[in-house]
Amino acid sequence: MKIGLISDTHDYFDPRIPALFTGVEHILHAGDIGSPRIIQQLEAIAPVTAVLGNNDFDPTWRETEVVSLGGRKFLVHHIVGLRTLAEGIRDRIARVQPDVVVFGHTHQPLEERRDGTLFLNPGYAGKPRFGMARSVALLHLEAGEMRMEFLTL
Repeated sequence: MKIGLISDTHDYFDPRIPALFTGVEHILHAGDIGSPRIIQQLEAIAPVTAVLGNNDFDPTWRETEVVSLGGRKFLVHHIVGLRTLAEGIRDRIARVQPDVVVFGHTHQPLEERRDGTLFLNPGYAGKPRFGMARSVALLHLEAGEMRMEFLTL
């Protein structure tokens, strides 16, 4: 199974995303989406699970989503400070016990394993600005293994 990971679109849909996400079976958007139009464009590629970011105001999105894909449990939440997990998200992770936590907010790609949980941030997918690096990611679930692939926009 191939899962597309995206975050921090900030109301910008890069025209390269459909080609980069070719063959994905599901997309996880880790917040700071912008308008619902972004989710509609992603849904034309594959089903989407999306969460509310600190710059989002659409009441249809929730702060946290938990979804099972390819035999793995994913927790999606926008702000996950890895240095010091806030009490609320720390407790939620302990309660849910996800295999993978997908988050955004930092605009920096990250792949880090902690206490058996894989933490993934696909990076910043918003409008090009200030020479900021932009990326999305693919998570490949193959024969019980997970392999992350960052894709530059």
